[in-house]
Amino acid sequence: MMMLSIDDRPSGDFQQPLASALAGHDLLPQDGYRLIGATGSDLSALMLTAALVRDRHKGRTATYSRKVFIPLTNLCRQKCGYCTFSKAPDDPLAHTMTPDEVLTVAEAGRRQGCKEAMFSLGERPEEVCPQVREQLAHLGHRTMISYLRAMCELVLEQTGLLPHANPGILTREELAELREVNVSMGLMLENVSARLAAPGGPHWQCAGKLPAARLDTIAYAGEMRVPFTTGLLIGIGETPKERVDSLLAIKELHARHGHIQEVIIQNLRVKEDTAMRGWQEPSMLDMARTIAVARLLLPAMNIQAPPNLTPEAYQFYLLAGINDWGGVSPVTSDFINPEAPWPSIAELKAATEKAGFELRERLAIYPEYLTRRNGFLRQPFRQRVLAWTDHDGYVRREEERC
Repeated sequence: MMMLSIDDRPSGDFQQPLASALAGHDLLPQDGYRLIGATGSDLSALMLTAALVRDRHKGRTATYSRKVFIPLTNLCRQKCGYCTFSKAPDDPLAHTMTPDEVLTVAEAGRRQGCKEAMFSLGERPEEVCPQVREQLAHLGHRTMISYLRAMCELVLEQTGLLPHANPGILTREELAELREVNVSMGLMLENVSARLAAPGGPHWQCAGKLPAARLDTIAYAGEMRVPFTTGLLIGIGETPKERVDSLLAIKELHARHGHIQEVIIQNLRVKEDTAMRGWQEPSMLDMARTIAVARLLLPAMNIQAPPNLTPEAYQFYLLAGINDWGGVSPVTSDFINPEAPWPSIAELKAATEKAGFELRERLAIYPEYLTRRNGFLRQPFRQRVLAWTDHDGYVRREEERC
């Protein structure tokens, strides 16, 4: 397969980096800057190369995690220009879940075969919302991070689901507390451009979206050997070069710590009730070239694109080099993008197989962190994880579990 020549297809500027990627060499930053601008036959060659590199490292298996989505609180200290998840304190939809509500959702997920409990929440709402401080005090906590830890522990002990929390930026101490009750964790880098936090930008007055703070949290996770998810949100005003810079920052962190188990390439979905309601969403071709460049810069990485955000054509992303669909829930909606329902597992399986891939279920900790990377699976999770997985680290097929 790797004997396939593409030298006569791309233009001169693209031949060398694509040939280098096929030969298994690390690409230079300038290669990424060049490739992210691919159009026409150059884009076709870029996607083909990315798909071949994906096949070399990941084969023709596409994975997903069967999860339940637990939006612990939709109150937040910041309001990004594209977000509808975050609610103002006086919004009638503003809500922090009680322990009973958390358990009810988790138990519903357990009954539907979910294995991951994904906790999403606004960042540090107690800093700006007196009523959150009051509710936390009533629940016996001073901070939302403390409450999150308790709810992760509750779900783990009462349902056996594996918590995966996305609470925003964290201190070392907070991350150390949460890692005890989370099999993996995540924080979208989104982009390394500080320009996006300038007045009028999508991250204006959002302290938790400053790139340095997010990079620090990702680095702390690496120091503590926490399997970690991060990624890019594309279409929020970044330049193509800034996308590459963001991928290179992720690559550097992973080279140091080996803890980044997946990189998500997520396309912005414009919401009418946000400051960016008139924004133009990124196209499928924007997504394809970014996915393909991510694959070539991070050849052995798990690269993910959410299927519900491009429901009419998500198979296309397999051709650009992804190998994972992320978490898909048969129980709860995508509370970050509520207008975008998940595909059913059966639909996702059929679409994946039609593209020539096998769909396999994974846990919130990826197979290689169970089979090849030592020190990432903490003892409290070992028994549950081993009961669910086969020798390759995937969730055992239904017939194997009978």
